[in-house]
Amino acid sequence: MDLAQKTVFELSELLQKGSCAPEDVLRSVAEAIRTKDGAVHAYVDFDPERYLKRWKKMPKTSSRLWGIPFAVKDNLCVRGEEITCASKILKNFISPYHATVIEKLEEKGAIVFGRTNMDEFAFGSSCETSCYGPTRNPWDLERVPGGSSGGSAAAVANDTAVFALGTDTGGSVRQPASFCGVTGIKPTYSRVSRYGLIAFASSLDQIGPLTKDVRDMALVLEAAAGHDPRDSTSADVPVPRYSDFLGRDVKGMKIGIPKEYFQKGLHGLHGDVEEAILKAVKVLEGLGISVEEVSLPLTHYAINVYYIVAPSEASSNLARFDGVRFGRRSEVPSGMLDMYERTRGEGFGAEAKRRIILGTFSLSSGYYDAYYLKAMKVRTKIMQDFNAAFQKVDALITPTSPTAAFKLGEKMNDPLEMYLSDIYTISANLAAIPALSVPCGFSNEGLPIGLQFLGKHFDEAALLNLAYAFEQSTDFHRRTP
Repeated sequence: MDLAQKTVFELSELLQKGSCAPEDVLRSVAEAIRTKDGAVHAYVDFDPERYLKRWKKMPKTSSRLWGIPFAVKDNLCVRGEEITCASKILKNFISPYHATVIEKLEEKGAIVFGRTNMDEFAFGSSCETSCYGPTRNPWDLERVPGGSSGGSAAAVANDTAVFALGTDTGGSVRQPASFCGVTGIKPTYSRVSRYGLIAFASSLDQIGPLTKDVRDMALVLEAAAGHDPRDSTSADVPVPRYSDFLGRDVKGMKIGIPKEYFQKGLHGLHGDVEEAILKAVKVLEGLGISVEEVSLPLTHYAINVYYIVAPSEASSNLARFDGVRFGRRSEVPSGMLDMYERTRGEGFGAEAKRRIILGTFSLSSGYYDAYYLKAMKVRTKIMQDFNAAFQKVDALITPTSPTAAFKLGEKMNDPLEMYLSDIYTISANLAAIPALSVPCGFSNEGLPIGLQFLGKHFDEAALLNLAYAFEQSTDFHRRTP
């Protein structure tokens, strides 16, 4: 019995019955990593003996997550572990504390089991900007797994993680979930505490799980979510038992399809992706769900707004990495300013520098009103678009990405083309609404395609139930590389 291939729910059943022990699960995942991760490179740090020792100190709980190992993106703090954000500038920095989401999961008996690769500081859509080198897609080793949470998505798809944590600033959980054929969610902004997350863009970042199916997603999210007084943006809103909502009747629900997302040639939507989405619509209609066209007229401004707001916040957040307080410091500088310049010049990669420069320009004197302030005003309008749509429908569906996974190196020399990979996911972050990606088909080349559900603020329960109803009517989530 290969325990590493099981879902959280399946392993929980086995553990509760005594059919296996947590140590068996840990060793099965460790063996899967040893034999399968060499080609994919989803992990940047993995020491099974260290994690086994930590596990033995943890008390038994009644949670379904007890004894379940999980992987963590390399921008989430784990006490006593190195955390680098896949950047040279943070090499050898050891976290002094746990992120809140790690604390919550470990309280339920889950155990951190390795750090996964990512785009440097989460700047990217392909997991190619990491200082550790790229991660590869388990479905096709010549293709990217998506980004920036590409390592977490690839680990789940490759059965080298039972579930994993990622972060989503503009689609960085959902897009790799789509590319790797797994399930990923960006909860409502403030639903999951960001304490212990090394920030990219503070008004957009959200931590989200990547799992093998929707039922696992519900179990993990209900454990991870909740108010945290250490995070000033954390919402004090009750967290329902999401797993109790799965299987409820969806007949009579209304789902909207934004017409702007399907305009020919506007977003580079590939024909096989569009075909898979339209087939998914037929499945939903067969469940008694009514599907109607809605309008999000400011959709075409989303990319423009995002690439002013996100780099601006990133340039501010990354100012702390200067060689003074933590992380890497340039050797033998000639003075303080030289130390700053050398440390940041040598420590940051090309994409990080690009975004820092763009963000600093947008926030600079004389340009703040013209760029950042105007972008924030348009962001408010985008939120109003979604609010108006949700007056008519219960949820929205779109493609998760305009294409299936593209080839390694294909877009590295064209940043604008790379940024368009997130055209369908960015709006959810700007509007702070929850969004979920589930597998819905395959491209002509046999690569996974994702279907995105978007919902009202704090209505993850409805999204999960919709996604579960779709998942139970198809078998795409059961297929593996």
